[in-house]
Amino acid sequence: IVAFGSLTFSGIRPVIDFGWMMTLGLTVAFLITFLVFPALLRLMPPPIDERVASNRIPFTDAFARFTERFGGTVLVGAGVLAALCVIGLNRLSVENSFIDYFKPSTEIHQGMITIDNNLGGTTPLDVVITDKPAPENEGGDPFASDCDPFVEDCGDEEYRDTWYTYQKMQQLEEVHEYLDSLPETGKVLSIDTTLALLAQVNQGEPLDALELAFVPAAVPEDLKDILLTPYISEEHDKARFSIRILETNPDLKRQELLDKIRHHLTQELGYDEDRVLLSGMTVMYNNMLQSLFDSQIKTIGVVFGAILVMFLILFRSLTLALIGLAPNLIAAGSVLGLMGWLGIPLDMMTITVAAITVGIAVDDTIH
Repeated sequence: IVAFGSLTFSGIRPVIDFGWMMTLGLTVAFLITFLVFPALLRLMPPPIDERVASNRIPFTDAFARFTERFGGTVLVGAGVLAALCVIGLNRLSVENSFIDYFKPSTEIHQGMITIDNNLGGTTPLDVVITDKPAPENEGGDPFASDCDPFVEDCGDEEYRDTWYTYQKMQQLEEVHEYLDSLPETGKVLSIDTTLALLAQVNQGEPLDALELAFVPAAVPEDLKDILLTPYISEEHDKARFSIRILETNPDLKRQELLDKIRHHLTQELGYDEDRVLLSGMTVMYNNMLQSLFDSQIKTIGVVFGAILVMFLILFRSLTLALIGLAPNLIAAGSVLGLMGWLGIPLDMMTITVAAITVGIAVDDTIH
């Protein structure tokens, strides 16, 4: 009960629900076993008060004799196992792919491969960039500068409150080309995609600065929701890049990918941290996986704290409580360490393995 109850301290809703269901189920089973079961036994005839003699040695006595004879060896082996567990825990990861949940023979697995190879990728990732705020007007003629931002790159000399300038479109094109160059990304859509399409309509010639300035007015209303609105929001001063991530890429590491994108946009291209936002299913799934580490540490800490208190009440000795806690620590560490050695990542299901192992180990310790 304590082991599964610790899952309720996780920050992930399915894990919390699983913990509550198992805790309530085990509580009901505990009450039935110690209340209803004895009451039912009273309905049966009283047992014969005789002990059946037997020469057979209980199976557990073999462990007792082995421990008495090779106690030192057992402790050394437990120490080596604990060291291997620590190494395995350091190798534990949370990177996982949707496609790994399904066998290669399943339609879902084959379908995801087809989507990645032929349709541009599976899971979506959005990169949203916010435009610089308009500078405060300190008076003077706003058109006094000789530089026209619609025609050339004026740096910070002049500002126009629109995305459709030469300078800003060049910056967005750099972002698009970088995102498209990443091996983990498939199809990338942005305003640069629309401008490339308009260039094809313009007999293969890219739009010049003047034509670019009139794009919002020139595009028909029924096409704006397809060509412009998904990528540029003049009202909120935001530009959006829609990306599909290749889930079948064996080298995909979501956290590293997100950190790499954010670092390039902020350090290489000069965008402020608060102007870059990464969102979408890829970010949400990555955040869930990363929170598994925190949840696992939190749940393990809670469960061992509760077990220690329970042992103190049961054995009335701190020494015995700590001795009883050791097998539980090694049992949980062995499972997680083995997962690390075998390269099995933490996910929504494997996060519960440690709690289940501890729950069983506690019963064996008390017995």
